[in-house]
Amino acid sequence: MPLVSGLLVAGTTSDAGKSLVVTALCRAFARRGIDVAPYKAQNMSNNSMVCVGADGAGAEIGRAQWVQARAAQVEPEPTMNPVLLKPGGESRSHVVVMGRPAGTISSRDFVDGRAHLARAAYDAFDDLSARHELVVAEGAGSPAEINLRAGDYVNMGLARHADLPTVVVGDIDRGGVFAAFLGTLALLSVEDQRLVAGFVVNKFRGDVSLLRPGLDELTVRTGRPTYGVLPWRPDVWLDSEDALDLAGRRSSGTRRRVAVVRLPRISNFTDVDALGLEPDLDVVFVSDPRDLGDAALVVLPGTRATIADLAWLRERGLDRALLDHAAAGRPVLGICGGFQMLGRVVRDPLGVEGAGGAEVDGLGLLDVATDFAEEKVLRLPTGDALGVPASGYEIHHGRVSRGSGEEFLGGARSGSVLGTMWHGALEGDALRGALLAELLPDRAASGVSFPAAREARLDALGDLAEECLDLDALLSLVRTGVSSLPVLDGVLRR
Repeated sequence: MPLVSGLLVAGTTSDAGKSLVVTALCRAFARRGIDVAPYKAQNMSNNSMVCVGADGAGAEIGRAQWVQARAAQVEPEPTMNPVLLKPGGESRSHVVVMGRPAGTISSRDFVDGRAHLARAAYDAFDDLSARHELVVAEGAGSPAEINLRAGDYVNMGLARHADLPTVVVGDIDRGGVFAAFLGTLALLSVEDQRLVAGFVVNKFRGDVSLLRPGLDELTVRTGRPTYGVLPWRPDVWLDSEDALDLAGRRSSGTRRRVAVVRLPRISNFTDVDALGLEPDLDVVFVSDPRDLGDAALVVLPGTRATIADLAWLRERGLDRALLDHAAAGRPVLGICGGFQMLGRVVRDPLGVEGAGGAEVDGLGLLDVATDFAEEKVLRLPTGDALGVPASGYEIHHGRVSRGSGEEFLGGARSGSVLGTMWHGALEGDALRGALLAELLPDRAASGVSFPAAREARLDALGDLAEECLDLDALLSLVRTGVSSLPVLDGVLRR
């Protein structure tokens, strides 16, 4: 029997595990020979990737959907994340539609003024589902955010549009997961409830048999099964969507510290994930000048607001700590916005970052000047650096003019201070190895492969789905659609 359009993975809360479940399902279904693709109607994240759009030009999508496409073994494309919101401060977000910038939106527009985004999202889903056997869609936040239901096109709005069977994921590690499941279902309208087919428990620690009485009672009360229980697995580290988990990336006590400055508007901080795989490096996110004192390498990451975060850097005294670090001959690496901060001056004459006419001094460690332009650069550059091949992706409004110093990955270098406009370059094993050999010459090469490690993580998630989720039941659900299910009575719902 042919598959129908897809499956929606919703959650009781943000960060309940929707991205992990979708990724795991994509890998497991792909390994079963199913032509599967991921989808998220709207993502809110400053962690994004560049893929190739339908016109052959660069297009921007959420990093989670890029990784999920890798799990599904298909090429990432804008239809997989048609609406991307990038928080820009003051209750406003920059909007990316089908991979290209499309103005801004405020929090007041979340109920009204988003009809055009819904149309783009639905058109993208219809296109994607027409070209694939199965689309596994990821919701956002919770479908029980009833204050936003009228304008929703990410959760039950999408489910109603495509008649998608829906499973709800809950994080049991937070506590109250049974109440969250029941409350989520109870708050939905009768029409929305009829598409909710069941539940998935995430991050369970212990013997699943101890959970069974609760799962059975949940089925009695809702008429819906639980399709699986995923265990707590701290070793499964997905490329993150946002900064929610930065606090969880703690020091492991290894010898060499890589201090990544945790900027308030940090973006694409996954650039340092590859460094975190090196067994002799301890990657930590810091916001105190004292934390730079014993760092072997300091990284200034990307930011959604270079000028504002440069001011924050100075307010905290991190600028002086960075200058002292560089003056001692110890290496500094700036990436995109972080690179721009290392230059002589940053200018924003058009107010691209919301600071019209602003011109501020940089840290002066590199002889470069940055001027913001209205058009965003989206590229997938390749080249050579340090005698090895290199590649990455560019997402920026800043145009950098280099004076003295040598070129480095679309940026500049002066001694042990390096800056690049290329995100993702450190994921290349050859480039990362050559860079570390030069900046930290007394360390031994590890031989760690980041692409292999990512693939191993995706396979581990596929294994987890096979072991812990009832994939046959989920596929049967997708094939047949949601059968008649009970709805919670009106006394409970109102």
